[in-house]
Amino acid sequence: MSWRDRARDLGFSAIGVAPVDRLSDAGLRLRIFVDLGRHASMAWMEETIHRRADPRVLWPEARSAVVLGMNYGPEGDALANLGTPAVGNISVYARHRDYHEVMKGRLKEVAGLIARDTGADVKVFVDTAPLMEKPLAGLAGLGWQGKHTNLVSRDFGSWLLLGVILTAAELPADGPAADRCGACRRCLDACPTAALPAPYQIDARRCISYLTIEHAGPIPEDLRPLLGNRIYGCDDCLAVCPWNKFAREAAEMKLKPRPELMAPSLADLAALDDAGFRALFAGSPVKRIGRDRFVRNVAIAIGNSGDPSLVPSLTPLLDDADPVVAEAARWALHRLSERR
Repeated sequence: MSWRDRARDLGFSAIGVAPVDRLSDAGLRLRIFVDLGRHASMAWMEETIHRRADPRVLWPEARSAVVLGMNYGPEGDALANLGTPAVGNISVYARHRDYHEVMKGRLKEVAGLIARDTGADVKVFVDTAPLMEKPLAGLAGLGWQGKHTNLVSRDFGSWLLLGVILTAAELPADGPAADRCGACRRCLDACPTAALPAPYQIDARRCISYLTIEHAGPIPEDLRPLLGNRIYGCDDCLAVCPWNKFAREAAEMKLKPRPELMAPSLADLAALDDAGFRALFAGSPVKRIGRDRFVRNVAIAIGNSGDPSLVPSLTPLLDDADPVVAEAARWALHRLSERR
């Protein structure tokens, strides 16, 4: 069996090969992004920028990148929860098993077959190294980076999780995908915080995914009302893409959403202690941000709910051991009283 056939059997919906020496344009865009300070507190992006711009700096023997995508299309409307303020909205990719765990073993199996067929060394990556997966996916023909900077696929819309196998073999390349965004700007207009200042540009300092996941301190007060009930990540720019008309629900059972994470009660989430948080999010990517950062997000969502019945959920958080959580709870309580 060929490695491509085995990759399909293992659940990879999109497969392509790209040369590793064609990322100069993507590297330049990354340099501009960092120079403008749009990477916010993610200092590691600047520290690893030279390795990101060229996989051969990461691994000098690399000649080809095998890029594999796994469909994680949602069941129904990814933004449905935004109309129910008393529940939290978790980004689609985090409603199921951590995709790193789902994909890594399968990537290793495919890599083993590539090594068998070529006799060349291989290395496997699932968002765990300074590697520009989305530009490589574009070069491999899986899709193109849309105006929201995320990958768009003609076959799967916005919903592909990516893994990369670098190989020292020079494999035949599949060729890049054409940009098919045209004049559309739905993703730019849909961003709640105006984090997409221009087509193909993003400012992490305003991005809800960055603010609720990567940002460790207090979220800027002027942006808090714009978060709504988004408590982990944001799918707005992904979900409005017209190419989602070709998307389909995830077939991989481990990427099916867990019922308890589809529309969790904000009141229940606010009551989580560290042990409860770790139990609820075991095996989920949400677990990596920790209880305090997550409950900070929940408190802000309660403040945005306009629902006075949630006030009792905030009261215990006013004296939380984490000062960022306590401050978010005070802000939320004040906001609810103002809206009343």
